[in-house]
Amino acid sequence: MAWMDKHNHTVLKEFILMGITDLPELQAPLFLLFLIIYIISVVGNLGMVILTKMNSRLQTPMYFFLRHLALLDLGYSTAVGPKMLVNFVVNQNTIPYNWCATQLAFFILFIISELFILSAMAYDRYVAICNPLLYTVVMSQRVCWVLVAVPYLYSAFLSLITTIKIFISSFCGYNIISHFYCDSLPLLTLLCSSTLEIELMILFFSAFNLVSSLLTVLVSYILILKAILRMNSAEGRHKAFSTCGSHLTVVVVLYATLFFMYVQPKSSHSFDTDKMASVFYTLVIPMLNPMIYSLRNKEVKGALNRIRKNL
Repeated sequence: MAWMDKHNHTVLKEFILMGITDLPELQAPLFLLFLIIYIISVVGNLGMVILTKMNSRLQTPMYFFLRHLALLDLGYSTAVGPKMLVNFVVNQNTIPYNWCATQLAFFILFIISELFILSAMAYDRYVAICNPLLYTVVMSQRVCWVLVAVPYLYSAFLSLITTIKIFISSFCGYNIISHFYCDSLPLLTLLCSSTLEIELMILFFSAFNLVSSLLTVLVSYILILKAILRMNSAEGRHKAFSTCGSHLTVVVVLYATLFFMYVQPKSSHSFDTDKMASVFYTLVIPMLNPMIYSLRNKEVKGALNRIRKNL
């Protein structure tokens, strides 16, 4: 075992990322496409953070959670995007051993946190629609901070334990990762030691994170739907639906992609298919989220219009 550890550290100083495609004619078009997507994502999410922080009309719990959602979108797209873009223009797509571990850790931290922030946003909408008179009491500033701090701490713990479990294991010396970033499933195929324990851990926590967070969303929206159907005013029903539409759109897109990616046995994985799904949730979804909330939310649109008029 000591020899294997030594072998691991002396041979595997870096990994080679296969990237999205090995076709030379696609490198330049894909680089340009993903550069545009990443720039839009950064501008959109940074803009959402600044807007919800500075605008006095957006100082409510809903926009507090939206600000953290934008930070997380910015975080996990940045954990992957810049390195992927660099790999389009260099001859060999290498990533140092420690950078690979760091990328994996940050990506897991951000993506798991996002699931539970979306759950907190669903709970916030439930309280706002089903208990409007108690909304400011139930969703106090302290409660809001607890609802974001707990997911961050839990995600950090899970990120560290997954990354450490993988990187203290023995690699065989083969260092080619069949992906465009360091993800847990492609890294497991490079291990010489048994991966059963790590696979089961990843499968269990992936299923737990997805199911528990989605269950919170579903229960919240079932109760919201019941409350909306009891409303006598058509205008009230429309307003209630409109406040939930953006969040529901984001939830459906993200959860469908993640269930496809992680809640399936290793034997049924196709890395080419996983790459396309990964591109979607690492780059496309962080770009879409600010657009969805900007286009479907009257208060955000109003704040943006006031900024344009002042310019």
